[in-house]
Amino acid sequence: MCEDCGCSITDVAEEPHTHSHDHAHVHDNPQLNEPKTVDVIKNILHKNNHEAMHNRAHFEKAGVLAINLMSSPGSGKTSLLEGLAEFDKRPFEFGVIEGDLQTSRDAERIEAKGIPAYQIQTGSACHLDAFMVHKGLHAMPMNSLDVCFIENVGNLVCPASYDVGSHLNVVLVSVPEGDDKIEKYPVMFHQADLVIISKVDLLPHFEFDIEAAKAMARKLKPNVDILELSTKDPASVQRLVDWIEFKRKMRG
Repeated sequence: MCEDCGCSITDVAEEPHTHSHDHAHVHDNPQLNEPKTVDVIKNILHKNNHEAMHNRAHFEKAGVLAINLMSSPGSGKTSLLEGLAEFDKRPFEFGVIEGDLQTSRDAERIEAKGIPAYQIQTGSACHLDAFMVHKGLHAMPMNSLDVCFIENVGNLVCPASYDVGSHLNVVLVSVPEGDDKIEKYPVMFHQADLVIISKVDLLPHFEFDIEAAKAMARKLKPNVDILELSTKDPASVQRLVDWIEFKRKMRG
């Protein structure tokens, strides 16, 4: 996990000593360093938020709606983007800033559909931050785009804490994951403007209570929008396209 967002900070036992105790000294207590650690994290987040504001201004100057796409691994983010790329009735052009720990496979999949994509390999970082996205947005042909998707690293924890400069947060939860993920990861879903229940074509094969999932999402955020989606169902893709186009027009 990354070392800068605090997700890797735990109580660590002291390492075994290999030196003599014939001298008097006081060993560091990890607990005593907690205030300093918290200050460092706050400083990192402050700098990130400042860069995020800069990113948002950049998108707005170009007239591009930025959407942060988040989910656990395998929920169907890239498949959703491929489905949008193939959707003939799509009234907007889009590009994708891709985030993964390693490989450029997702960007290659998107580019194979004729969509501009820029891959960010985060290494050990479990989320994108505003500085990474800043590099990506400068690689996008902004003048020819209406929407830019930021496909975040697959993770239902850390991305929720980092503003990357998007206008909207979209979170996927797939049918195979189970309907309890919303309750287990409330911070992520509390940040969502839209919750997509993906892979609904698999409902006959899994125990997934859609109404319970919707109820939990609206308990966390009463006004959140929710869509059921299968990339195999053009009608459900159309509903997503309509939602994006509505949000785009709202921003002028």
